[in-house]
Amino acid sequence: MNNLLRRICFALASVMLVHALAFFMLHSTRGGPFDSNQQFSAETLAALEQRYHLNESLLNQYLNSLQGVVTLDFGPSLQYQGTSVQELLGSAIPVSFILGGGALLIAIIVGLSAGMFVASSSSRWRVAAVRFSGSALLATPNFVVAGILISIFAFGLGLVPVAGHRQLSSWLLPCCALGLPLAAQLFVLIQQHALQAHDSNAYRSAVARGLSKRSLNINYILRPSLTPVLAFLGPATAGILTGSLVIEQIFSLPGLGTFFVQAALARDYTLALGVTVVYTATLASCTLIADVLIMKFDPRSEAVS
Repeated sequence: MNNLLRRICFALASVMLVHALAFFMLHSTRGGPFDSNQQFSAETLAALEQRYHLNESLLNQYLNSLQGVVTLDFGPSLQYQGTSVQELLGSAIPVSFILGGGALLIAIIVGLSAGMFVASSSSRWRVAAVRFSGSALLATPNFVVAGILISIFAFGLGLVPVAGHRQLSSWLLPCCALGLPLAAQLFVLIQQHALQAHDSNAYRSAVARGLSKRSLNINYILRPSLTPVLAFLGPATAGILTGSLVIEQIFSLPGLGTFFVQAALARDYTLALGVTVVYTATLASCTLIADVLIMKFDPRSEAVS
C-alpha cells in the first residue's frame, strides 16, 4: 500500500513538473500568440494581452496556469477565439483514445499471439516466416504501413474508407497502421522471454508431470513473460493512446496531436499546456497501472521496491 501511495505521489509530482517546464519553455521563446497578425494595432494588442492576462508578471501567469491544472480549467484558447481549451480537448481526446485503444488492442493480440506461436511451434518455416514478418514491421515506420494499407484495402479492394472517422470501418486502417509496429515490438519482447521460459527447469518439470499444453503455455510460458511486457506497455500505452500526429494527419482524424502542433506554432499557451498536461497525465496513469499489474503478476517486484 505504501508503494502504491508513493507511486501516486510521484505521478502527481511528474505532472506538475512537466507543466512547469512546458510553461517556462513556451514563454521563453520569441514572439507571442498575436504577433503573427499584422492587422492588430498597438492598442488592440494591449487590450488582448490584458484580456488574457499576458501583461501580468510571469510568476502570476504561472500561478494562474497552475490553478487551472488543479481545477482542470485551462482557460480560453488564444488561437481559437471564443472557444475554451476544455471544449477543444473534449472533442480531441475521444478521437485519440479510440485510435490508441484500437491500435493497442491490435498490438496486444497480434504481438502476444505471434510471440507465443514462435515459442511453442515446432514448424521451422512457419517460425521463420513469423520472425521475418515481425522484423519487417519493426523496421517499417507507421506512415509507410499506413500507405501500404491504404493502397491495398482502400484503393485496391475498396473495402474501407480512405479517411474520416464517421464510420466504424474507417477506424480499421488507422488502428492497424498505429498498432502493427507496436505489435512487432511486443513480438520481439515476448518471443525472447517466452523462449527463456520454454527452456527453464520449471517448464521441463511441468512437462514431466504431464500437464496439458494449454496449462503449460499459460502458466509456464505466458505468465513469466508478462512482467517485462507490462513494464514495456506502460509508457508505450500512453504514447499510443494519445495517438500519432502522422497517422491522424494521413487519415484526417482531429486528435490531440493536431492541436498540439497547431498550439505550439501559434504560441497558444493555454492549449499547448492543456495538451501537455493530458499527455503527461496519461503517461503517468498508464505507468502506474503497469506497476500495479506487475506487482500482481510478480509479487517479488513489490518486495524489491
